[in-house]
Amino acid sequence: MTNPKDDHWLVRPASIRLLWLIFIAILLLTVGVQFLTGTDGHFGIDGWYAFGAVYGFLSCLIMVLAAKGLGFVLKRPDDYYDKDAGDD
Repeated sequence: MTNPKDDHWLVRPASIRLLWLIFIAILLLTVGVQFLTGTDGHFGIDGWYAFGAVYGFLSCLIMVLAAKGLGFVLKRPDDYYDKDAGDD
């Protein structure tokens, strides 16, 4: 049985929890800075509060869903390359 202290630091639950907290803190800081600086949008909608964070999240979500759909369309059976192996 392996000792949890011997695991790489990125797979330890405490490290993962700490990284999540750091990432959330950075996100909150970057969105919170908009209160201090304000934004001048070029198109109106991009001047909304936290527009960049929402736009980035929705863009990433759309890319993931598109990749899932593309994978569904392009997938092949597990034995795709083995079908013609016996014909030689």
